[in-house]
Amino acid sequence: MPLIRRIPKRGFNNARHTTRYIGVNLASLNVFDDGARVDETALRAVGLANGRSDGIKILGNGELKKKLTVSVHAFSASAKAKIEGLGGSCEVINAKSSATV
Repeated sequence: MPLIRRIPKRGFNNARHTTRYIGVNLASLNVFDDGARVDETALRAVGLANGRSDGIKILGNGELKKKLTVSVHAFSASAKAKIEGLGGSCEVINAKSSATV
């Protein structure tokens, strides 16, 4: 067997630098009351966002039937359009603040 196949492989791995989001479908937000404010603590209390992650992302699957104020870390373009189309608002919050000097 050639030497290059016998020695261990080392080097740069991009996995530790990625941002991992918990995806929440838009149709799942119908459990909240009309006009409610939906944030990370509300989503975790209902059980829609469980586990460890860098943030929560709202995905555009399904239909939203209520006007909500959603404050999470990221939105898909279709989810943002659907929320604002019903008169709701989307607020993007920062998960981590990077201190660069």
